[in-house]
Amino acid sequence: MPKQSFLKGTIILTAAGLITRLLGFINRIMMARLMGEEGIGLYNMALPTLFLMYTLSQVGLPIAISKRVAEANAYQDRKKVKTILVVSLTITGSLSVIFICLMIFLSPYIANHLLTDNRTLYPLLAITPMVPISAISAVLRGYFQGLQNMKPQSYAQIIEQVIRIGCITFFVNLLLPYGVEFAAAGAMFSVIVGEFVSLIFMFSYFKTSKKIKVRKQFFSTLKASKTTVQSLLSIAIPSTGSRLISSLSNFLEPILVAQSLAIAGFSTVMATKQYGVLTGYAIPLLFFPTFITHALAIALIPNISEAEAKQQHRTVHYRINQAIRISFASGAIASVVLFLFAEPILMFMYNDTQASYLIQFMSPFFLFVYLQFPLNATLQALDFAKVAMWNTLLATILKYAILVVLTIQPALGIFGTVIALSASAIFTTLLHYTSLKKLINFHLSFHDLFKMLLLVLLTYITGKILTSWFPLYQDNVWLLVILIAVMIGLYLIYIFALKIITLQEIRPLIRKR
Repeated sequence: MPKQSFLKGTIILTAAGLITRLLGFINRIMMARLMGEEGIGLYNMALPTLFLMYTLSQVGLPIAISKRVAEANAYQDRKKVKTILVVSLTITGSLSVIFICLMIFLSPYIANHLLTDNRTLYPLLAITPMVPISAISAVLRGYFQGLQNMKPQSYAQIIEQVIRIGCITFFVNLLLPYGVEFAAAGAMFSVIVGEFVSLIFMFSYFKTSKKIKVRKQFFSTLKASKTTVQSLLSIAIPSTGSRLISSLSNFLEPILVAQSLAIAGFSTVMATKQYGVLTGYAIPLLFFPTFITHALAIALIPNISEAEAKQQHRTVHYRINQAIRISFASGAIASVVLFLFAEPILMFMYNDTQASYLIQFMSPFFLFVYLQFPLNATLQALDFAKVAMWNTLLATILKYAILVVLTIQPALGIFGTVIALSASAIFTTLLHYTSLKKLINFHLSFHDLFKMLLLVLLTYITGKILTSWFPLYQDNVWLLVILIAVMIGLYLIYIFALKIITLQEIRPLIRKR
């Protein structure tokens, strides 16, 4: 099975991530135009419950599988790799059955009492079959990541989005006459179909490329797997803690927002619409650059795990620094573009500009979110998952304290939630960085920090100059595209001129490092 270098693996995942995000935006635009703010609000209120359930069913195993497979593969221990797969599939399969039953049983209570909108029941029930599908997919992704082969999951991501686009219009249009809640359920079902087809693809890829026969002596392998179980759970449980905190946070967020807006005097329909504007329009645009940082994080875990297993501490520090620089470079241009052009981008995409002030406020703070991914991945790869978990917990507590205090203020409303999300982004990233500094003596030099700030300043000034040269960009989508393209071209020049990314680092893309 082909193994890619760190940067090659990152580029493959980044390219797939870019295509996936673009296709995802097509999905969101279609949903927004078909279902409106209310439908998007119902969809996004139900989604965090799914994330919570499959976080529980996966118990942090994808990261543990990636790390342990990378370590075993470094010593060509195929028997160990097989045991890891057998144990992982058994655990996730068993837990999936439990949580499907739990989700079906609890959905009416969650919809009626926690989310304060009984219409969310239909999308909650519609998404239930996703739990076992995503659990098995997660095991296969962890396996391929551990082998540092990023192609299968990259292809699977694209396939999933293409299938989803094909289904979304059909199911939403089919069910919309019965009510917006049924349309949201149709959108959820489209997600399931896309995920299921991508799972079939990954399973087929696994069967044709594997050198391990999982079904052969499955139960005897399982019986002799006590050490492997302990090895996986030593990473999986703390990692689950971190993911569980994030999933619980996402699960509680729409509940707290809905309850806080109700206290502030907003009606149920208005609260759902406001949450739809934030999570359906603003957040997806702000998270767009994370396809690069997420790719870096995935590639970092097996790469750093292998380097640490071989006691290559210098390589570990270099990879962290490299990932931070690339993450910042990918996020800085997005932050500046969204700050300057939030309103025309929203108008051309959704024919709605209500989220523009939210995006402009949050875009500078989301630079911290972009840096979070590689820092968190490094802590996981170095067996400091417990530290990452406590950092996430502290940041989540802070977020909710600010969210409730501010969102219940009628003058702020949903903007109180925006302030809370921004504060949490800063706090989490600083905690992760401080932890790495303390644990492995990693630090960013003042010189690197200065160059990063200078990059943002130069990009912002460039954007302001270009907007004065092309004043009609707000009314002409192609003029806006050209303006942003020119900005990106100049931005790439700044990156290499400031040596935030160097030509030497690009050479491994055509040969293994």
